[in-house]
Amino acid sequence: MSVVPYKDKQGSKKEQVATMFDNISGKYDFLNHFLSLGIDIAWRKKAIRQLKKDQPKQILDIATGTGDFAIEALALNPDKVTGVDISEGMLSVGREKMKKRGLDDRIELLSGDSEALQFDDNNFDAVIVSFGVRNFENLEKGLADMHRVLKPGGKAVILEFSKPKRFPFKQLYNFYFKWILPKIGNTISKDQAAYTYLPESVRAFPDGDDFLSVLNKVGFKDTQCKALTLGISSIYIGTK
Repeated sequence: MSVVPYKDKQGSKKEQVATMFDNISGKYDFLNHFLSLGIDIAWRKKAIRQLKKDQPKQILDIATGTGDFAIEALALNPDKVTGVDISEGMLSVGREKMKKRGLDDRIELLSGDSEALQFDDNNFDAVIVSFGVRNFENLEKGLADMHRVLKPGGKAVILEFSKPKRFPFKQLYNFYFKWILPKIGNTISKDQAAYTYLPESVRAFPDGDDFLSVLNKVGFKDTQCKALTLGISSIYIGTK
């Protein structure tokens, strides 16, 4: 049974996730940085550094949202970053951001389904995702498509929430994640379900070795997991 944002409504997980992100798009960036105390910015930088020696020229940012990870990827000096997302609300905030920063010639944000990418096989030097694979309706299908569009030897770098294991941090984190974060998120975003869905989707997500085994199953090689900030999130790396 997959975790969905709006339990009282009809519609697939994909449709519900798109609606949820449309609803919270205006407040998403602020809440992201506020609820993580700004640590998410450092996580993104660290994830992008995993690709430094590869010097990818064509980068695909899946579930790009408002484009923060795509912007971070410019540190690698690529020719182009293409961002894809199913939420038009998030994309319009992102496009506005690119225009303001004069980045719209280097970053293109497109509407599209992460699990059925509209790109040819062997197209990108690197595929990146931050906090997006957890929202896939079919995780295996999404990762397999990611593998398909990568060039041979290309790398996928995935940043995703994980579950801390150490006492007492695990208990403190769980309390914050379950009780404090949803209250703040729901109050500011005005979407009662979005920030209740967040901890539920993290709990249901196969993190650590479980996620690496899915990456291996769809064909990635040399897979590895790097835990960040006492295990709150992890960077996963796989090569085609």
